[in-house]
Amino acid sequence: MQSFRRLALLLAFALSAMPAAFAQSSGNSSSSTTPDPSQSGDQASPNPQSTGETQGQINVQARIRQRREQRRATAIHDAYDHKWETYLHGGYLRFTPGPSLQRTTFYAWETGLTRFSSERLGYTLDGRGYTGIAYVGITPLSQGAFTRPQISMYNVLFGPMYRFYLQPKYSVSGRVMGGWAYGNFTGDTNGEGSLCATPGNCLLYPTGSTFAATASVIGEYNLTPSVAFKLAPEYFATGFGSTVQGAFGFTGGIIYRFGKQ
Repeated sequence: MQSFRRLALLLAFALSAMPAAFAQSSGNSSSSTTPDPSQSGDQASPNPQSTGETQGQINVQARIRQRREQRRATAIHDAYDHKWETYLHGGYLRFTPGPSLQRTTFYAWETGLTRFSSERLGYTLDGRGYTGIAYVGITPLSQGAFTRPQISMYNVLFGPMYRFYLQPKYSVSGRVMGGWAYGNFTGDTNGEGSLCATPGNCLLYPTGSTFAATASVIGEYNLTPSVAFKLAPEYFATGFGSTVQGAFGFTGGIIYRFGKQ
């Protein structure tokens, strides 16, 4: 009987201890399955090392672009920051030497000096001469010969020039000039003047002076910062014989820059 009582007390004590044991066991299992905050943070955010490498690459590219732009700006400054520009060129012009004559080819020399007040704006003093042959055909004054007198024209012009597109190796400019023109159209006609059949009906314009005006687009290719090749297509107008002669041509050659701003 006494042993039975001991067994009953032992069972009662075991039953009362079982809930506490189960609670402790479930708490330990919960804590063991809780995710590591550091591990979850690594999965949620990018690798700091890879982020730093990407940012470093962006910075390197930005520095490369900045240095490239600095070199470009320096090259433009070195080429176009000269105070003076001079040139000696050849040229070509399709000119009408008389009221009813066909156009003839003028070959030209041209020289000038440009004073720049900035890298873009300058003012040019230009001198040039043209020579060619006027094809006037057979006239009553030529005694059956085909007359081809040599004619010439000389000009002094002045006007502004503006570079509206600049690159280290080339530039594009616009220029307009006006001034004086002298045409010698009768010096090679054997004293027959303008080859007039009747007064007011002449083949050649009379020798004399008039206005001249020109507008051109200039392309320059830089061989060095101080030396460049220039080509300038242009429209050229004069006023011989109280009329306006409009002609198209070009000039081109080597230019030399000197003197810093």
